[in-house]
Amino acid sequence: MRVVHSVFGLLTCAAFAAAAPVCADEDDTERDSHHEQRGFDFDEYGKRNPTSSVQLGDRPFYLIEGMDAGKLKDQLLQCKRGPFHQTDFSIGHRGAGLQFPEHTKESYEAAARQGAGIVECDTTFTKDGALVCRHSECDLHTTTNIVNTPLNAQCSKPWSGPNSNPQCCTSDITLSEYKTLVGKMDASVPAATTAAGYLGGTASWRTDLYTGRGTLMTLEESLRLNRKLRVKHTPELKSGNPARIAQVFGSQAAYAQKMVDTLVAEGVDPRDVWLQSFDLNDVLYWINHAPAFGKQAVYLDDVDPSATPAIPRLTVAELRDLKNQGVRIFAPPVPALLAVEGNGEIVPSQYAKDIKHAGLEIITWTFERADLRKGAAGAGFYYAFDPAGAAIKKDSDMYKALDVLARKVGILGIFSDWPATVTYYANCMDLN
Repeated sequence: MRVVHSVFGLLTCAAFAAAAPVCADEDDTERDSHHEQRGFDFDEYGKRNPTSSVQLGDRPFYLIEGMDAGKLKDQLLQCKRGPFHQTDFSIGHRGAGLQFPEHTKESYEAAARQGAGIVECDTTFTKDGALVCRHSECDLHTTTNIVNTPLNAQCSKPWSGPNSNPQCCTSDITLSEYKTLVGKMDASVPAATTAAGYLGGTASWRTDLYTGRGTLMTLEESLRLNRKLRVKHTPELKSGNPARIAQVFGSQAAYAQKMVDTLVAEGVDPRDVWLQSFDLNDVLYWINHAPAFGKQAVYLDDVDPSATPAIPRLTVAELRDLKNQGVRIFAPPVPALLAVEGNGEIVPSQYAKDIKHAGLEIITWTFERADLRKGAAGAGFYYAFDPAGAAIKKDSDMYKALDVLARKVGILGIFSDWPATVTYYANCMDLN
């Protein structure tokens, strides 16, 4: 019996279960050849053997040791000697942004070392139409050193002193200018009296240890690096200034097509890429005009009841309509998928159940993106399902949430700012 090891394989096989699903309709030889090209082979039991090294570091072990006694802790401790391998369940969110400047070569390399089987390049554009890896069209003032360079003058709103609220966009500059910048941790000090001072502000639970070099990447460069690191791709087409998109590409559809064209030009196998967007029009464009890639396109859900105005969940009818339009993978944030019962037990939310009943598969975001040292109470958006901290009382308890997402919600994978934490769990539970 051969196990399925890709997220897409899970879509075509039996639903998530404790035992590995079986694919009876895929040719073994073709699949083995495909995974060997990606850097994996199989042993006599059908388990994937990595040809590249995975290094999880101390963090997963620290978190597990800090868990309360119980079955889950015992299970996880049994795996402490490894071996560990890359897994598609572990998705590098902007790389390994907990400690490395997001969307940099260094961050992507760290994610791969930590066993992420898939790494994300949020994709936006420069003034001359190059696709580059940034979380937002206009975040350069907090994620790079731009305000402390001559390019500050070209920003939509340059930094000009304390509380000047700069806005620096990739579309303000050309690709060659973009490549002169250095990535940094996403932070700022708005009241700073100097541009250099404005570049500070990194949260205490993150670090500036790895900001000595932050090599910015284009989409093409990220795809090539992923291939070198033997990981797969999940580029997200970011929204942007509609007027600038129209000026640079002609239309939103052309912008979406540009991403596909880049993948094709780089020879990316559609089975190894999960295009993403918060814009349903982008996802439907890929489904209808680039079906080989659209088959695995991910519709990102920005549900947030606490936002102003509130962003509500989709109704049951809307979820079914997504499925009918060809959407196969839906990606709400973690807090939308979990709830806490009166006894403090974490359980799947009604939304999670409705999504699965509609026939949609789930990827979720984002693990390791909150300071949980004092528990969920006050930890913000990502643990809003437990505002009183009834279940998540300390950082180690994040594994309780992950366990419910994996076993009871049945997610295909999860984005993480520190993939090692997820890789450990996925390897221990034998998830793809």
